[in-house]
Amino acid sequence: MSTSLQVETNYKQIWKIALPISLALLVPQLNLIINNIFLGHHSETSLANASITGVYYLIFGGIGYGLNNGLQMLISRRAGENRPEEIGKIFTQGIFIALSIATVGILFTLFAAPLIFKTFLSESQATPVINFLNIRILGLPFLYIYQMRNALLVGINQSKFLVAGTLAETIANVFFDYALIYGGFGFPAMGFNGAAVASIIAEFTGMFVIFMVLRQKGITNTYGLFQSFQLDKANARLILKIAGPLIFQHAISIISWFFFYMLVARNASQTGLAISTTMRTVFGFFGTFIWALASTANTMVSNVIGQGKKDQVVKLVTKIMTLSVSIAAGVFIILNVFPQFYLSLFRSDAAFIEEGIPVIRTVAVAMLFMSFGTIWLNAVTGTGNSRVTFLIELGAIIFYCTYVFLVLEVFKLGILWGWMSELLYWSILFSLSYFYIRSNKWKKMTI
Repeated sequence: MSTSLQVETNYKQIWKIALPISLALLVPQLNLIINNIFLGHHSETSLANASITGVYYLIFGGIGYGLNNGLQMLISRRAGENRPEEIGKIFTQGIFIALSIATVGILFTLFAAPLIFKTFLSESQATPVINFLNIRILGLPFLYIYQMRNALLVGINQSKFLVAGTLAETIANVFFDYALIYGGFGFPAMGFNGAAVASIIAEFTGMFVIFMVLRQKGITNTYGLFQSFQLDKANARLILKIAGPLIFQHAISIISWFFFYMLVARNASQTGLAISTTMRTVFGFFGTFIWALASTANTMVSNVIGQGKKDQVVKLVTKIMTLSVSIAAGVFIILNVFPQFYLSLFRSDAAFIEEGIPVIRTVAVAMLFMSFGTIWLNAVTGTGNSRVTFLIELGAIIFYCTYVFLVLEVFKLGILWGWMSELLYWSILFSLSYFYIRSNKWKKMTI
């Protein structure tokens, strides 16, 4: 294991951090695609319902991701300052906070969420969605603890160890998806709900394997992980101060997407809702390297600031953005040349593919916008001013929700116009983030 926790600002260092993160992100997205392929061939109804359940669970995943980003920034800052003794304390308090949030999420899903679904959806739609989520939400504690390993390993420049847990998660997910959805290998055929049980088993498997890796590689002892299980008020307050705005940021971001899917469910056909489910996998799968570079921007900016090299931040972010845009351009070409092939993985009927082609082309353009917007937004996070990150996100969300409500609910223009909202969203995020970084106001921040 490297003795230095400080990073350099060259392309080699960027890829050294980003590639393992990409693999770690790619595997869960493959799991999502595999889930949707199994469900799509099970029935169009299952695939359509998966859009609602998937985005709802993603709200809580986004909350965990916000906490993860805050922890990652703090751990990276302490790494840049060469203060390894503080890293274990921060990580352990992060686990406590994550489990507390998971408990609230489970209780909300079991007792409050059914009222929301019954208000917006028909009974035939709401019942399978509620039954699925009552199972799926039980995996939230495993997901959150599993997510925290990103903050630790990326923050200490050991992202190469991320791969083990994700591979274990994928193997478990593929096996149990097939076994529990269709009743393979002697398991009961649970249909739609089988995907929920399979996902819980996969998340637990990934969590268990990664903590075995931490122990085997000596990371647990090196950074004093879990040496004290007492509440550390100072570090807990610091985590909430930094991660709190990021938690709200990611929560409202995914809630706005949930709002979009609920409007689609109300105003589009079953085919339109199923198409929107596949668009989510486009962002997840093809955006993997872009999200990895965004996470890299967060940790490297924080580390470089911790080293006292604030003058190198803009140059570093520009390098990361260049790589991100190059990848998005390749994705844009692939999706425009082979749209039928990608859509046919999920449903083979002509109506689904014909209606889906213009939507997937629009999403391909949106990914170009995302490729620079998300890099600069995560750079803002890396500066430590998470309040500004939240305000930028809030501004973009207000415009986004207004647009999708007018397009889908008021003017009934269809899902193609609805998905154009992504162009508006990412444009606003980029503009506000870029101007904040260039303003140099973040240079006055200390944490």
